[in-house]
Amino acid sequence: MTRPYALSLVIPVYNGARTVGALVDALAGLSIPGGHEVVLVNDGSPDDSEAVCRALAKRTDVPVTFVNLSRNFGEHNAVMAGLSFARGDYVITMDDDLQNPPEEVARLVAYAKSEQLDVVYTRYRTKQHALWRNLGSRFANWAANLVLEKPKGLYLSSFRCISAFVVENVLRYQGPYPYIDGLILQVTDNVGSLEVMHLPRAEGRSNYTLRRLVRLWLNMFINFSIIPLRFSALMGFLTSILGVIWAVIVIVEALTVRPPEGWASLMVAVLLLSGLQLMLLGVVGEYLGRVFLSANRKPQFIVRDASRPPAASEKESGQ
Repeated sequence: MTRPYALSLVIPVYNGARTVGALVDALAGLSIPGGHEVVLVNDGSPDDSEAVCRALAKRTDVPVTFVNLSRNFGEHNAVMAGLSFARGDYVITMDDDLQNPPEEVARLVAYAKSEQLDVVYTRYRTKQHALWRNLGSRFANWAANLVLEKPKGLYLSSFRCISAFVVENVLRYQGPYPYIDGLILQVTDNVGSLEVMHLPRAEGRSNYTLRRLVRLWLNMFINFSIIPLRFSALMGFLTSILGVIWAVIVIVEALTVRPPEGWASLMVAVLLLSGLQLMLLGVVGEYLGRVFLSANRKPQFIVRDASRPPAASEKESGQ
């Protein structure tokens, strides 16, 4: 399949009205052999992002596709929407907050081509995030080592370059809980890494809250692994062993020393086992709930409206 652009830049926008204009203007000034396009996805922003993005689509020198989602679906769902509109041989995903320097884009796609890599993730010598965000990122990458079996030492970031081959296969996933990195690593292990700059936020603060991060971690753990279920089985097995040991201790104590007083130890055992059972039921319930929502076709995203300028090759074929 011949694609009209060498590169598509997919940018999910949420509360980005004050930064996305400067970002798109900088991307428009790039010189990419084979041409490039920008895909802006408004993820139900409560600010003026929609109006700003529509204006950018009309006035920017490079082709700008604008995708307006019907509500807020989350970053990874918005990225999936953007990928479905991308027409480049490579796709770079990046945030709207100007922390990913536009001048690194050409170097990133050039590295992917020269090394013949399916995916290139960026890594940072110093991350310009709050301490809790950095700790959250470290935890997410540690968990990804365990759950996704990613290449050792690879840092997963939202600023990444993906080949069209990988994009096509990632888009095969139709479920409501996408986790982009998990989908990528299911497709290929031909993955590299490139160190780039990471800048402080130009405006405002991060849209990621602890709640959003926990939801993202759940997507990774529940959707791409059965490790939580295995952990539940292990906890049940260990608890059974402890129960047998405790029973032996109680029997020996009753026969040789004195009858155990019982009330305190009984309450501790009941509370411990009840709490453990509820926790394990919660894990199983999370899996069942997601299966139920997927079976009922909960949407991954809903596009309210979209505008996409035709590429030069499409204009010629239309004539």
